[in-house]
Amino acid sequence: MQKVAISIGDLNGIGIEIALKSHDTIKQWIKPVYCINKKMLEKAAKLLNYKIPDDFEIFEIDGEFKINPGQIDKNAGKYSFESFMAAIELAKQNKADAICTLPINKESWNKAGIKYKGHTEVLRDIFKKEAIMMLGCEKLYVALFTEHIPLKEVPKKIKKEKLIQFFLDFYRSTGFEKVGVLGLNPHAGDGGVLGDEEIKEILPAIIETNEMLNKEIFYGPLVPDIAFTSKKGRFIAMYHDQGLAPLKALYFDESINVSLNLPILRTSVDHGTAFDIAYKGIAKTKSYENAIKFILKHKN
Repeated sequence: MQKVAISIGDLNGIGIEIALKSHDTIKQWIKPVYCINKKMLEKAAKLLNYKIPDDFEIFEIDGEFKINPGQIDKNAGKYSFESFMAAIELAKQNKADAICTLPINKESWNKAGIKYKGHTEVLRDIFKKEAIMMLGCEKLYVALFTEHIPLKEVPKKIKKEKLIQFFLDFYRSTGFEKVGVLGLNPHAGDGGVLGDEEIKEILPAIIETNEMLNKEIFYGPLVPDIAFTSKKGRFIAMYHDQGLAPLKALYFDESINVSLNLPILRTSVDHGTAFDIAYKGIAKTKSYENAIKFILKHKN
């Protein structure tokens, strides 16, 4: 049975509830190791009025602080970061086959003096690889060519050579056989009337990548506003909201986040800390369970 290191996320949010609530389900698929210490686990379980399962294996992370449900807090931010770093280290040392991350809060990381905006940026820095962010579920996966940057910066990033490398890395990481590439502009540029990135950069990148692979893997550029009408498929979006707005409208509760093009496999829930419902016992677990299932299916 595969061992998966679980980084516990922000303890002021819903992550620990999800971990405790799902434990009896996921332990049938994998062997989870939770990166949290006994004192913090007991504090969280007491607030939730949950019993800690006898087989809830932990990897001790130093630190103790008061849990403040729903609050942005530097102590919670620091602890979630250290939990994540421990999970990475377990995977690097082959003491875990993969890692799964519960949600962190970016503001809490910032208050704790952590320089990163999120999990993916940490992974890029540690492994010196261009990690690819892919989100979705078995029905629909969307990879993001650009991620957390201002919208006005996106067109500057749409360059043929960078697209080709991204396409190649994405194919080698997933093996997906048919991948739609979204255009940048409305109507995919309308033949250059509404923008020429599709003609100058995106289409040439698609053609050259397919020639390099000797397969017709990538197709497009697709008109973004109709690409998702079938509610299924594999796509590459040019920017964050272009891909994630339709995905979350369709499959918010079941989508996951996967980091591709790395020497380790990392999956995550595709939702935040949900501070508004923290410690109320109503957090949904489907995204987390799907993130574990992805590891089970895709980890060699």
